[in-house]
This record gives sequence, C-alpha cells and structure tokens, in this order.
Amino acid sequence: MPKQVMAKRILFVCTGNIFRSMVAEYALRKQGGTESDYRFESAGIEAKPQTIHPVIRARLVRRGIDPVRHIQRKLTQELIDRVDLIIPMGLDHREWIRERFGRHALLFNQVALDEDMPILDLHEALPDWEHNLDGARRYVESVVDHIWCTAPSFMTRLPRFLP
Repeated sequence: MPKQVMAKRILFVCTGNIFRSMVAEYALRKQGGTESDYRFESAGIEAKPQTIHPVIRARLVRRGIDPVRHIQRKLTQELIDRVDLIIPMGLDHREWIRERFGRHALLFNQVALDEDMPILDLHEALPDWEHNLDGARRYVESVVDHIWCTAPSFMTRLPRFLP
C-alpha cells in the first residue's frame, strides 16, 4: 500500500485578512488546483470584523474566484502551530510574528521572487487614498494582479522553503 503524504500547510498573514493574505490564499488555491500537495490558509494580526471591499472582490471574480464565503481569522498560536510555513505580506507582520511567536517568516515576495520587498497595504502605499479613490482602486487592483501573476513562481519556488 502506498504511503500517504500529508499536504504541507501554508499560512499567509496580513492585517485584516480581507485583502493581501486573503487574495494570496485564494489565488494559490485556485492555481494549485484540488490535487495540490499544499493547503493554503490566511489570517490577520488584527482581523477586526470588516467586509471585503467591492474592488477586491470584483478583481478576484474576474480571475474566477468569488471570496463571498471568506471568514476572517485572527492569527493565533494554534494556527501557527499547525502550519509548515508562515508567509507575511508586510514587514510589520513579519516583525509581529517574530516578536509574538518567536518564528522566522519570509515575505510573500521573498518566496515568489527572491525579493525582500513587502506588499504594502493601501494606506501605506497611498496615504491620501481617501482623497484619491481612482489611485486607490488602481493600487488595490495592482496588488491582486501582482499576487495572481506571481503565484506560478511562488509555487515553483515553494518547496525549497519547506521543512
């Protein structure tokens, strides 16, 4: 009888779990397929109850993903303990994981592109976003597209970062 291999669990982390980490979870799930050796999850360091912004949802729907059933999760020790790899989206998340849980974590772009570069939240990239709604929409769409387009590279490079 063949030995069954357990899927490796990958956890993406951002602030609210309704933008960057959620997009990564769904994009990697979609591109990895149902037969993937990986299980992708996401959580937020704050995860305050919020809805997914319509711009994010619309961009994902264009990619064949409807996150309408997404449930925000807060990052906990229990989640940390059951995953094989933690992937923060921003520098603040990486530092928070190190300080709070004593775990080293690589940024999404480090795994996908070998670049120590965070994926910034909207307010970090565009401090005046509330007065620049067109720029805010373009930035949010560019983040969704970036995560989607780098997912194949992420999948290719992922095994080298796993135990």
